[in-house]
Formats: sequence, C-alpha cells, structure tokens
Amino acid sequence: MKVNKIFIFFMSMFLVLMVGCSNGIKNEGNKIVVEKQINSSDKYELYNEVKDSKEVQNAKNILNSIKWQNAKVNMVRRADYTFHFEDTNGKQKSNGIIYALWISPDKDKIELVIDSEGKYVQLDKEKSEKLFKIIIGKDLSET
Repeated sequence: MKVNKIFIFFMSMFLVLMVGCSNGIKNEGNKIVVEKQINSSDKYELYNEVKDSKEVQNAKNILNSIKWQNAKVNMVRRADYTFHFEDTNGKQKSNGIIYALWISPDKDKIELVIDSEGKYVQLDKEKSEKLFKIIIGKDLSET
C-alpha cells in the first residue's frame, strides 16, 4: 500500500513537471516542407523539403528554445517563406502549425509568425543563420 502511494506521488510529480516545462508549441513530423513566395504575390510554391532527421531535429530544437511573444502582427508584405512539419507519407500533423518567415532588410535576421496562435519572434543573428540554413539550404546573407 505504501509503495503504491509513493509510486502515484512520483508519477504525479513527473506529469506536472512535463506539462510545466512544455512551451505549448508542438513540432511533430519527420520532415519540413518549405514554400517560397512567388513574385511578391499571395501565392507560394514548393521550394524545399528537409528530410534529414538530424537537421529536422535541429530545427525543432531551435523552434522549441524560442521565447515567443503573444502578438497579432501586421507585416508590410507577405512572408518570404512558409514552412511546416509533415510525416514522410505527406500528412501534415494534426496541430497544423504553419510558420511564416520574413528576412530582415539587412539580411542578417529572420522573423517568424505563427498566425493561428498569435505568436511572433525576431531571432538573433546566430539562431537566424542556423535555422535559415536548415530550412532554406543556403546562408541568410546569400538571399
């Protein structure tokens, strides 16, 4: 009886810690699908698919480490790129998070928006360069 109470206590503490440490954004799927804006229009076309599991995990780690701001933003132009996570069988994950990505005018930082959740962030130069390299496949300064 005493062992059961101890087990239940530790399981409860584990669950509380797991929920408390979560930032609320789940990045599921084992590939990243990237779309690029077509000629400053509101249309996007498939640009890149990141299937390397190490690179996908690196992108997830960066996105999960971000301190997102709760904000509804109105950008002056449409996003340069959008991306989301999918299973390799082509099914977008049920959470349906689509990230919109803008390149700063100085081409040294990126801004991300999750419109459906009202989240915004401007990444520092280091994280911008790393995430852009993973998702787009080239250096941020080359755009």
